[in-house]
Amino acid sequence: MRDKKGEIGDRSGSGPATPPAEGAPPGPSGSANQSLALAAMMFAVAMTFIDQTIVAIAAPDITDELGLTASGMRWVVNSYLLALAVCFALGGRLADIYGHRRMVLIGTLIFVVASVLCGCVPATGFAQSWMIIFRAVQGVGAALLFPAALAVVTAVFPVERRGRAIALFFGVSGGLTAIGPLLGGWLTAWTWRAIFWVNVPVAVVAIVLTVLARIPDTPREERLDLRGAALIAAGMGLSVLGLQQAAGWGWGSAATWGCILGGLLLLAVFCVYELRVPEHPLIKLRVFRDRAFSVDTAVLFFGMLAFVPLFFFASVYAQVSLRKSPNEAALYLLYFFLGFVIASQLGGRMLDKRGARPPMLLGTAIGTAGFALWAAKLTDLSYAAQWPYVVLSGAGIGLLLAPASTDSVNRAIDASYGEVTGITQTARNYAAAVGLAVYGTVLSHVTVDKVAATLHADGMSREEARRAAHGIAQSVAGHGDGRGTGDGSVTAALGQTGHAVRMDFAEANQWVFYGMAIALAVAFLCALAHPGTRVTADS
Repeated sequence: MRDKKGEIGDRSGSGPATPPAEGAPPGPSGSANQSLALAAMMFAVAMTFIDQTIVAIAAPDITDELGLTASGMRWVVNSYLLALAVCFALGGRLADIYGHRRMVLIGTLIFVVASVLCGCVPATGFAQSWMIIFRAVQGVGAALLFPAALAVVTAVFPVERRGRAIALFFGVSGGLTAIGPLLGGWLTAWTWRAIFWVNVPVAVVAIVLTVLARIPDTPREERLDLRGAALIAAGMGLSVLGLQQAAGWGWGSAATWGCILGGLLLLAVFCVYELRVPEHPLIKLRVFRDRAFSVDTAVLFFGMLAFVPLFFFASVYAQVSLRKSPNEAALYLLYFFLGFVIASQLGGRMLDKRGARPPMLLGTAIGTAGFALWAAKLTDLSYAAQWPYVVLSGAGIGLLLAPASTDSVNRAIDASYGEVTGITQTARNYAAAVGLAVYGTVLSHVTVDKVAATLHADGMSREEARRAAHGIAQSVAGHGDGRGTGDGSVTAALGQTGHAVRMDFAEANQWVFYGMAIALAVAFLCALAHPGTRVTADS
């Protein structure tokens, strides 16, 4: 592969330089309306981004009306994320076999039907099971939709314009994640059921635009590797389940480690099996021989350790330590997306002109500094002291996300865009599960220690202080139902030493945000290993 400077790059057998398989798109489709196609895909994935954050705002109302248990409400949130993690790789492969446009439409329909059913849940004894099942179905729809949507954008845009197109795709779609809490707060004031019904008009627009864009389908005469699909689904499902349940089961629980290690073992078996499949494996693992692709995936993994968990931890910090309402907490995140949206466009342009390495290095460096400085300012308990670093953190993530995603897709073997999108999105979702589990545990433990010490110094007995501290940690650190212990100790503690507890929680969050900075520092080290080769139109 020769870039624009005339340098020779080693593609190690991957990327468009490999002749496309029969039926594969050899390059951008000239018959598709590129602007309509991009708009259609952004509307389609907007639903999946918004639904990652919108449900959390309505959780208390859902719990009250349906009578859900604390663990049941957690499963309403986690079943969506678990289904995403389990099905992403399969969704990417199905998109390549049956056609990207077709899978976008199928995924959108599954997602919106499940959304309507979530909003129509009857307030009866089986409401909890109903919600968990159809939230999982939403996750399946999203897993079918997202890889296909990104593959459509990749296929219809030429490689020299692909970076800017995907930067716009991620910038606008990702920015909508911050709209979730705002929209959720507004809709919940009417009825929490509307947070699911709002997906209907969005889906209608996405489907209409997809049809009008005349996106061609290029299905392949290939079989689906069902054994491989079962292995990766079981491996991802078990390991993510263990990470999600670590807070409830405990990190010392045999069930926690049984799921995590059992899942990792199945993923190892999956890799061995895939390397022995003679033709049409679920994932062509030889794509990892391309050092650039491996680096892109690693940067996405460590970058997402900061990006995805941020929504939860920053929102809870704003509500507890800054004493903001849920809607005001959502505005706090808009500072982050101000930097994210602007920088993502710059990252896309840098990718098109200079390749993926420069924006990834710049983004991870800026992100590391931004999260570290943000962490240092958390104890100021002030928006004004923090917003420049919130914007800086968003800019760092924005700079690295589109270049790493685009460069990895550009290196697909036989133009299997859906397949490599499934790989990278699986890595991103796995990173989200790891980050939420690890950071949540750290936050809970540090909060308990600090709050217990504060309450004991204020006159509570050690036992009472510890019990109240556990209740506060459960209420604010994501492991409870938001109501504390039920014995009034949490309310009494917050009323008695509210400012001190707010400061304790801010100090506990510093550990989390410094952890995010460390994750981005590791991503920077990974980016240094990128060979700097570029995929160009004549590759």
